[in-house]
Amino acid sequence: MFDDYEDILTVSQIMEILYIGKNTAYRLLNSGQIKSFKIGKVHKVPRRALERYILDKCNK
Repeated sequence: MFDDYEDILTVSQIMEILYIGKNTAYRLLNSGQIKSFKIGKVHKVPRRALERYILDKCNK
């Protein structure tokens, strides 16, 4: 689905892919709607977690 992206995505990449702003991206991450992990203070998102989020939204 996102072959041009690495297996681990940044918040900026999530914003680009979903066409959302920074506040919305962090709200999705902090609420657990998109699974992520932190390295220090930086959120990292497994590409599969974003794919799962998109597929879940499409199936509703």
